[in-house]
Amino acid sequence: QVQLAESGGGLVQAGGSLTLACAASGRTYSIGSMDWFRQTPGKEREFVAGVTWSGGITRYADSVKGRFTISKENGKPTVSLQMNSLKPDDTAVYYCAADPSRTIVTATPRYWGRGTQVTVSS
Repeated sequence: QVQLAESGGGLVQAGGSLTLACAASGRTYSIGSMDWFRQTPGKEREFVAGVTWSGGITRYADSVKGRFTISKENGKPTVSLQMNSLKPDDTAVYYCAADPSRTIVTATPRYWGRGTQVTVSS
């Protein structure tokens, strides 16, 4: 099993920045890729960004391209999501996810964190 713990959520004004972190523990050797998803009440959880465990390949949702950056720390089971130019529409619970697949999983990764709230005020 893999456990994921998010941190870094909070309240920020529109145009501001926030960095989320996700620490993996347990059988981290089984992780092939990690992602960030987000969800707002009444909507389905949506893919935000993903990175391969080697850190060499990244993928982003169109809605966050050019504003968000996902990165994997070398030698550490930690993934970060740097969020810049935040908009009120970015308000959501952000979830860290991981999967054994070495390609970025945009649908249903195997492992999930509990989520962290990000609120962007206008």
